[in-house]
Order: sequence, then C-alpha cells, then structure tokens
Amino acid sequence: MTIDWKEEAAKRKDDMLADLKTMLRIESVRDEAKGTPEAPLGPGPKEALDKFLEIGQRDGFETLELDGLAGHIEYGDGPETLGMLAHVDVMPAGNGWNTDPFEPVEKDGRLYARGASDDKGPSMAAYYGLKIVKELGLPVSKKVRFILGTDEESQWRGMTHYFEKMPQPDFGFSPDAFFPIINGEKGNVSFVADFAGTNGGKVELVSFEAGLRENMVPRDAEVYLKAQDTKAILSAFDEFVAKNPITGTAYLKEGKVYLHIIGKAAHAQEPRNGQNAATYMATFLQQFDFGGAAANFIKFTADYLHQDSRMKAFGVAYTDEIMGDLTMNSGIYSFEAGKGGQITLNFRFPKGTDEKDIEAGLKKAAQPLDIEVKRSGKLQVPHYVSPEDPLVKTLLNVYQEQTGEPAESKVVGGGTYGRLMERGVAFGAMFPGVPDTMHQANEFMPIDDLVKAAAIYAQSIYELIK
Repeated sequence: MTIDWKEEAAKRKDDMLADLKTMLRIESVRDEAKGTPEAPLGPGPKEALDKFLEIGQRDGFETLELDGLAGHIEYGDGPETLGMLAHVDVMPAGNGWNTDPFEPVEKDGRLYARGASDDKGPSMAAYYGLKIVKELGLPVSKKVRFILGTDEESQWRGMTHYFEKMPQPDFGFSPDAFFPIINGEKGNVSFVADFAGTNGGKVELVSFEAGLRENMVPRDAEVYLKAQDTKAILSAFDEFVAKNPITGTAYLKEGKVYLHIIGKAAHAQEPRNGQNAATYMATFLQQFDFGGAAANFIKFTADYLHQDSRMKAFGVAYTDEIMGDLTMNSGIYSFEAGKGGQITLNFRFPKGTDEKDIEAGLKKAAQPLDIEVKRSGKLQVPHYVSPEDPLVKTLLNVYQEQTGEPAESKVVGGGTYGRLMERGVAFGAMFPGVPDTMHQANEFMPIDDLVKAAAIYAQSIYELIK
C-alpha cells in the first residue's frame, strides 16, 4: 500500500491551522498565584490542556486528564507504547512584539504568536500526524500515547506528575526542537546568587530588574539610581549605548536616574544568540562609585557574566567532543536597596562535567564578594541515545525520504521531554535554515513547514508502530 503522506497532510491543512489558532489564543503562561486545586499552575495551562484533550475527543481518541497538570490522547493497542511528549504551556510574551502575541497572525507565509514554534505549532503537527494514521485505518501493533505537559518551560511538574501515575513509554520522541533529530541533550541545572541590599559610595543602586525566566536571555533591564551628578550618568549612558549592540533610554524621574536597556532575547540553550540587557547594564554601571552589596552585584555581573556564556572567568569552561560546551545563562536579576538581590543562573552541561563542578566555580568567585550561592529547582543529567538505535534510524530515514536532504543526529543544550524516556529523542518541528524565534518576541512558524512536519510525523508514527 502506497501512501502519499504529503498529500494527506495537505488535505488537513486548514483544519490543522484552525485547531492551532484556537490553542495559540490561550495565554497558557504558568501563574501559580492564580492557581487552584483544579488548576495548580494557573488557569492558562489548564485551559490549554483541556482544549487539546477536547480536540482529541472530538476526533474519536481516548483521552485522560490528570489533576490539571498533564494528560494524554491514546490510540491503538499492543505490548509496546510509543510516546509522543509535547507541552501546552508557553513562555511569557515579554516586550517587543509587532502583533498581539496571543492573537495569531498570518503574514508572508508565517504564523506569528507566542507558542507558534514552542511548542503548540509542532505539537499540533504531531497530533495531526497521529490523526492521519487513525483516519487512514492503518494496521498497528503498538499503542501510541500523545502526552501533554503543562510546565515544560519551568520545573516539569506536569510531566513529573504524569509519570508518577502512568508507566513510561517504551520509546518515543518530543516534537519540541529541530529536524532532522536530536539524540542527545545536555544536563540542566540552575543556581541562585543571593546578595544583601546594602549600598554605599557616591551612587546608590535603588533597584535593578531584568529577565522573565531563567531559560531566557533577558531582553530588558531597568535600573533606578540616586546620585549627585546625574548629568554625568545620563551623558555616559548615551555614549555607551551608541557603542554597543543595544538600545536604551535614560532620564530623570522623581529625582532618580532611570535607565532602560533593550538587548535581544534568546533561548538559554545558546546565550550567544541573544544580547543580555542585564550584563550590558552592569558593564555600564561598573564605572561609577557604588558600595556595599550593590557594588558586588554589579561587579559580579560585569566581571563574570557579561559575554562569557562558557564560564571562562569562573575557571570551569568545559567542552565534550560529542555534546559540546558547558553554557551559562544569567536569566533573572532583581535588586532592591535595603532588601537584597538575586541573580538566577541556568547551566547546560555535557557529560564529563556536572553540577558540582559548576557550583565549585561559582562559590570560588562568590566568596570574596560575600555572595551566597545555592542550587535552585530540578537537576537534569545529560541524556544520550545511540545513533544506532532503531528509533533514531527510523526517524532519520523518514526525514530523508520526505525531504531528500541528508540527515544526521545532533546534540543540543535545550531540554525536551524526550529525555524522560530511556529511548527518547527530540524530533522536529523546526527545519534547518529557519530562524529560531523560540522565547523571543515575534515568535513564528512557517505555515508550510507545519504541513511538511505533519506529513513526516504521520509516516514516522506509522513506521514505528506498524
């Protein structure tokens, strides 16, 4: 039986886009301040989970919802289970959008919205791949569970809860990254650097705020200062902005100097793709006379964090031949005079080094500056599936067959749900050469790529479960 997978995906293009736009209109950003027993992570993630499961029920699949945190859409039966792990939560929109981030817009063949590429667009393409297999009535010998989490952009509590209640799939993939395939993911750990709130010197740091999440390069940094010579600061700021790849504004507000730097957001898996507004701000401020913890906050950022995502200044830079570099992203900054400050640092580390080496390097630099360093959140160790695994070979073969392009496996710094399965990989849906706008303003996904991905997913699912 010959199946034209591309034609089958094209037939469903309009329906897929309609369902995707429905999902994109849901502002599924984690907001635990609004959490309830039915929606622990806030109303948005729960609404998105329910809507996706509702779409599955509409199409005749069996579904399961677990305590507002996770759920699955199930198809087929057999002794083994293929897992497809996706997520419905999204990052905060942040600033810099040209359109409403939660009202999807089609323009120049692209679909713009928060979640278009991470991960609602790829998730919908994978779902439609499964839908094609079901609607064609193809014979299958294995079960498929399309599993949806609600907290991938933070602590993975949704998927953690799911696997406390349900068995792990035997093998599978996450449609939450890039084609051709990602068979290795670095480890992931975060640390928080704590500062006192003291000041001193001729310039006082009233407040310093930057960043939305630890796994995003901060686009914006805002600072309030008290100083006698405000004109000197304002003049120096204009000169600094003119010489660096940033923009900014500075003025007096209620007797204080207000500074705002705009850099470029990026995914923390490769901080070099962004321009960290916070580290540029500290680099500018370092020329002035600060004291106390405020001076240490600025010095630590300027000396150790600015344009040093490989931790060379800490003396713990490391590269593995297969998995690449240890990377660092300083994602969240907060300082308030009299109350204290924090910097949240996120690390992606290859095999050969670990969180203990990172912590040792941090503490060595922090000790002279009276900074307390502590680990934060969940530790994830490096994950790797051999290129010789039948799962990897099958997915690469399908990709090559449908695209006509050479395909090799790859290791990245991003973390996907694929690592939750012993034989789990990340597979699509971003194609080579497409700009990566995940975690950035004006996030988009090419519409034709969604259709191409759905066709690849459909054939891949069938080849893995027939």
